[in-house]
Amino acid sequence: MNSQQHDDPLPPAYVPDEDEDYMNPRQLAWFRQRLIAWREELVEESRRTVDELRDEDRDVTDEAERASRESEHTLALRTRERYRKLIPKINAALDRIDDGSYGYCDETGEPIGVKRLLARPIAILSVEAQERHEKLSRQLAED
Repeated sequence: MNSQQHDDPLPPAYVPDEDEDYMNPRQLAWFRQRLIAWREELVEESRRTVDELRDEDRDVTDEAERASRESEHTLALRTRERYRKLIPKINAALDRIDDGSYGYCDETGEPIGVKRLLARPIAILSVEAQERHEKLSRQLAED
């Protein structure tokens, strides 16, 4: 077991707080559980989408119904693709928990912050570093 993991079960109502020691074992355990649950939800939802697409009756003669189904299929496939891209990011976040770098900005090494991680548990940049990246991207797009 990783020395940073918390051995005690997490209290049911526990949510990481900014007033605690940053990335303490309890916070890391909570984020690990959240990331694993999120990954499992995405995998299950992707599996359901594939099953639904496979099981649907393909012989639709009504053009409006066919167009509606094609639109639904496109949306379902886009969503599945988004999930497919998220799962490696979740796995990378779990790896960062294991190596002790979770919660710290890849660019500056500064804490990302509990509030940002609660909103986006796969974040790898602090708000400031993210804003710099977005500003640079906008500048490059304008050129």
